[in-house]
Amino acid sequence: MEWGWDNARALIGIVLIYGICLLVSERRGSFPWKIVVGATLMQFAFALILFWVTPIRSILLQANVVVDGLQEATRAGTNFVFGYVGDNVAASQVMDGSPPPLFFFQILPIVIVVAALSAILWHWRILRWITNGFAYVFQRLMGLGGATSLAVSANVFMGMTEAPVLIRPYIKGMTRSELLIMMTAGFATIAGSVLVVYGSFLEGKMVNPLPQLLAASLIAAPAAVAVALVMIPEMTPGTERMQEPDFAYSSTMDAFSTGATDGLKIVFNIATMLIAALALLWLINAGLGALPDVDGAPLSIERVLGWVFAPLMYMIGVPIGEAAQSGSLMGVKTVLTEFVAFIQLAEVPADAMDPRTRMITAHAICGFANFGSMGILIGGLSIIEPARRDDFLSLAWRTLLAGTLATCLSGAIVGALPYSLFAGAG
Repeated sequence: MEWGWDNARALIGIVLIYGICLLVSERRGSFPWKIVVGATLMQFAFALILFWVTPIRSILLQANVVVDGLQEATRAGTNFVFGYVGDNVAASQVMDGSPPPLFFFQILPIVIVVAALSAILWHWRILRWITNGFAYVFQRLMGLGGATSLAVSANVFMGMTEAPVLIRPYIKGMTRSELLIMMTAGFATIAGSVLVVYGSFLEGKMVNPLPQLLAASLIAAPAAVAVALVMIPEMTPGTERMQEPDFAYSSTMDAFSTGATDGLKIVFNIATMLIAALALLWLINAGLGALPDVDGAPLSIERVLGWVFAPLMYMIGVPIGEAAQSGSLMGVKTVLTEFVAFIQLAEVPADAMDPRTRMITAHAICGFANFGSMGILIGGLSIIEPARRDDFLSLAWRTLLAGTLATCLSGAIVGALPYSLFAGAG
């Protein structure tokens, strides 16, 4: 069926999500109707423009070609540095069978390449021009201050701790609403450096994975603004808020070296978090496995989280029969990291999850909103602006909830639209 109850329920889910935000709002009598309606219309507009307008859709679909090129370019560097360990073709000649890619040596290095390339594109004003274009849209349509709109738009392409660097001089004077918007945008979107990795995970498992994830990050941005402003409505006039700053590297070489160094830090952070997260997951499952079976199967953290998050996933359009499985991935993303969730999503067999459910789930987990990222975000922002550390801490849990709900709104948007709009884009 092209459009039915599952799609309609996603529309209802959008209303219910904003209802949750209102329940935890600091000023329930100041619900920003225009912002919420405008953000929802922007989300639908972004989805339709990206996947319905043929010229733009064609450009977006070239992202898969870009990924292939980046992977080949990265392999040229890893082959030289790591030898056969950096090339799975060479590794298969000295190992039995068809070994899976060595994660640290063959997958993570692309983060370094993308981080360096992004920094260069920013210095050459290409990425800056694109970011400022989106910032203008957010500023005009949602009434954001210049600094806040730049931080939101930058988060679509950069990391949750890198984007605030662009507005470092202005964070000290931001209102609590603006701080929550900035932090929520960081949790509701994904840095381009790891987005490419997630796209490669889902290659062959989902229709147009990288374009989908790029769209997910963009669609979630206005949702992050709206959710944050429902929770903490802005009371300061726009003329009194921080305006747009400027950030620049001193040279192309400075951009290249800084970007590559930042990429290396991200790689080691990802590797460290994955080791700890997967070890913790194993320990928890070992403990739960010692308990009596439930419904004929042993308990696991994935099953428990699936039950907890199933109502939320059902609410945004996932069929009832797959809500627990989708909710499990959402829970893993929240408790552990989105990296683990994407790995597990890629491991779900094609016949074990409906393509539409996989698409909604991918959009919903496409964000940094998890417990581990809370520490990373608070630590990074506290270094950038120590004077606002108490505010960052006071907004931490609200940011986690806001970021989670914003990515779910992204999932609800695609859940409300016909699946053929996205599948037919291939």
